[in-house]
Amino acid sequence: MTTANDVAAYILRKLGRMTAMKLQKLAYYSQAWSLVWDERPLFRDRVEAWVNGPVVPNLYAVHRGLFDVKSWPKGNPENLSNVQRETVDAVLEFYGDKSSQWLSELTHSEDPWKDARQGLSPMQRGGNEITHASMAEYYGSLPRT
Repeated sequence: MTTANDVAAYILRKLGRMTAMKLQKLAYYSQAWSLVWDERPLFRDRVEAWVNGPVVPNLYAVHRGLFDVKSWPKGNPENLSNVQRETVDAVLEFYGDKSSQWLSELTHSEDPWKDARQGLSPMQRGGNEITHASMAEYYGSLPRT
């Protein structure tokens, strides 16, 4: 299965330099929409509900301490199948021009992140998982535009 590092490398190859937060949110939305459109996870890595929104800890381990990310030393974008590339491309088409702050605020308004943050204060660190089931249920229920 493709890894989150493969997806991050693909996103950066497609869009170029961006903030680490934006990369995290684009990876999250790629995972969420893969669960809806393709009915399977895009990558196996865990997604957690952190203070600033969904975070893939395995990606954080690579970009920790960086504000901007321009290249990805891990993963291989060629590992994505054609179907996976189409899914990520559709996500990038919709979310790719949005700011990291806009994406973070959007995730804060959506049930998968809010549900995983239950019981935590707004600034409290937490490692609760945002499950595949919660992503598929929420994003699958959104009206199609």
